[in-house]
Amino acid sequence: MTRTVSQWLEYIGSIHVSAIDMGLERVLPVAKRLGILKDSRVSDKKPTVFTVAGTNGKGSTTATIAAICQAAGLKTALYQSPHLVSFTERIRIDGEQITENDLVAAFEVAEAARLAENLTLSFFEMTTLAAFWYFEQSSCDVWVLEIGLGGRLDVVNIIDPDVAVITNIGIDHVDWLGDDIEGIGQEKAGIIRADIPVILGARQMPNSVHAVANSLTSRVYQLGVDYDYVDQGEAWIFTNDALTMRLPKPKLSLQNAVNAVEAVLQSGLQIHTDAITHGLDGVRLSGRFDQRTIENRHWIFDVAHNAHGIEFFLKQWILAWHQHLKDYPDATLKVLFSMLGDKDVGAVLSAVASAKDEIAIDQWHVAAIDHPRAMPLETLLNQVYAYIDPSEVTSYQSLPSATRGILADSQPKDMIVVFGSFHTISESLIELFGKPY
Repeated sequence: MTRTVSQWLEYIGSIHVSAIDMGLERVLPVAKRLGILKDSRVSDKKPTVFTVAGTNGKGSTTATIAAICQAAGLKTALYQSPHLVSFTERIRIDGEQITENDLVAAFEVAEAARLAENLTLSFFEMTTLAAFWYFEQSSCDVWVLEIGLGGRLDVVNIIDPDVAVITNIGIDHVDWLGDDIEGIGQEKAGIIRADIPVILGARQMPNSVHAVANSLTSRVYQLGVDYDYVDQGEAWIFTNDALTMRLPKPKLSLQNAVNAVEAVLQSGLQIHTDAITHGLDGVRLSGRFDQRTIENRHWIFDVAHNAHGIEFFLKQWILAWHQHLKDYPDATLKVLFSMLGDKDVGAVLSAVASAKDEIAIDQWHVAAIDHPRAMPLETLLNQVYAYIDPSEVTSYQSLPSATRGILADSQPKDMIVVFGSFHTISESLIELFGKPY
């Protein structure tokens, strides 16, 4: 009996003791059997692989690299995680999500390989191997891969990159990576291979990242040192040692776009300015400063869930709110918020509270996420009350009910901001648009 996608996802989530299990020793034999490793490929066509690690900005960076490569006429595979609504969002070729039939076929092949090796794999390991098998069968020119967690021991790292990008290093996933910035940097630098271009996408990086990079390759390019940008409002100037370009402002983070452009230019692919321009014009990414009009309200969805992420999001949020007030002076600002229990909720709330003079939030709508790692509602509310007046907070038992509540509490032309986690946005979008798998 053939399983549906939903049945496969439920099954895959049940075959290993942990959803996250850092290490590659169980993965490599199955990957080799699937023919997706360098020494086991069934195809003679070797794609150019971009691998992107970092604390924040991986999604925007991978989306921008893929958009540029696709605009250049290259058949481009894109692997990202997690998804917001449908699992198929994670696996794309030339912007198109994998079909349910193709996803089922990939799961069947990955499961057969796993059983042949008599190994158990985690949910992320199994689904990632299925995605890579699909890319291999599709003979793509370019693979753009987002690291899921860390770098060195993440299953995505079984594929040797031709270009490695590290967006930035911050404190996150402390249960898995610890809270030492140098140690985290060393883990993320584990994606670097010998003699490849390495793009360091922040003006400051831990010493451990530089140490790993410089020990393996002389081709290290850092933002603010080897390439940079100047924001000119509607456009921006990119410059490195070889060229200067005036480019359009993308809908995503400009800094992440800058890093993506440098990565493409250092890759050796034949990509011209027109392709970079078209890619920047067209790139979009759900959940990253994701602006939508729903029920005549202006919504912004952003997955910001740590200190670095909220700092960046606030800059965009403040500008958007002030512009919104110019257009709709009577609008009010509502927030739908929740976070997972293993995140630094206090750092996020402190940052938002400190911006109260710039963004006058009328009401907070708070609920618990439906996830094993969710912070219990009572604990979450205690954290919120430490920074926000309780009279400005409405609580709910679930995010779907909070989504309905914030709609009822708002008026046409109001702004609603949903943030705090991928799961917060996912549950809200599902309530607004329907249930996915």
